[in-house]
Amino acid sequence: MGLRRSVAAAAALILVIEAVGIVLLNIFLGMVVDEQQMSMAGLEPRSMSLSAVVAGALFGAYLLLCALVLARTAIRDKAPAGLLRIVLISAAVVHGLLGAASVGLVGWVAFLFMMVVLGLIVWSLLSYSVEEGVAEGGSGTAPADSAPSGPSDAPGGPHPEPSAP
Repeated sequence: MGLRRSVAAAAALILVIEAVGIVLLNIFLGMVVDEQQMSMAGLEPRSMSLSAVVAGALFGAYLLLCALVLARTAIRDKAPAGLLRIVLISAAVVHGLLGAASVGLVGWVAFLFMMVVLGLIVWSLLSYSVEEGVAEGGSGTAPADSAPSGPSDAPGGPHPEPSAP
């Protein structure tokens, strides 16, 4: 197994663990709000508790989607293309922003964890080039800047013959 496949698999595993942790953390926070009967700006404690659980479930599902994309990348050894690549880029941005926020709110250990996950996602994105996936039949279309295959006899083709005076 190559290094890039190992990095993609490790990133997928860490994202699954992070997704489970986020969901459990939001369930715990929802229980705390519900038990303490806290309210903010007139919101009912039950609606705040339910909102925390729903937000945790949505964010956990997003992280699981990213883990699934990375696991697929590691298994097939092909670059994710199109929307799947954008999902991984957005996950890298989210981890960068969460890392910046967590250093002040949680501490350096949380910042370090977010930066490790960010590094694994970016490493996975950079180690698989999109052109490589296209050349192997990843999306079925050739890149826009590639020349057509075969000779071209038409005037003005890819390499026109120079005219003699």
